[in-house]
Amino acid sequence: MGIFDKIKHAIFGEAKAAEPVAAGAPTTEPAPAPAAPSANASPAPAQQSKPVTTATGTATVDIVPILDAAAKKSGQKLDWRRSIVDLMKAVGMDASLTERKELAAELGYTGDTNDSAKMNMWLHKALMKRLSENGGKVPADLLD
Repeated sequence: MGIFDKIKHAIFGEAKAAEPVAAGAPTTEPAPAPAAPSANASPAPAQQSKPVTTATGTATVDIVPILDAAAKKSGQKLDWRRSIVDLMKAVGMDASLTERKELAAELGYTGDTNDSAKMNMWLHKALMKRLSENGGKVPADLLD
């Protein structure tokens, strides 16, 4: 498993764990009880909510609340919205230069990997784009 796949799993795996069991599966609603006390009863929220799906049929995962929670849980002041290092730390990964260089190679970085500041900025944007392409709901300001 590559570095990108580990990051994706860390983010999307958290979202899948938080989804109701029947979120993506077809459900059948039980018939109303004949002696229901109220005619205005509404179905349970789990029956009403469905994940947003992309054209490829995969569920879209909103990365913001997941990464915000991960950063808060870390106990550190992490700015995952601007820093690839902080994002990797938030999801519990090694954010060493070696790992970032490996991620850069996976994502197709052609610049100088010894210029870590430039590489890090490119990595963050490329990661946001790749997450978006793989079913992540990424805010527009993080994609440009």
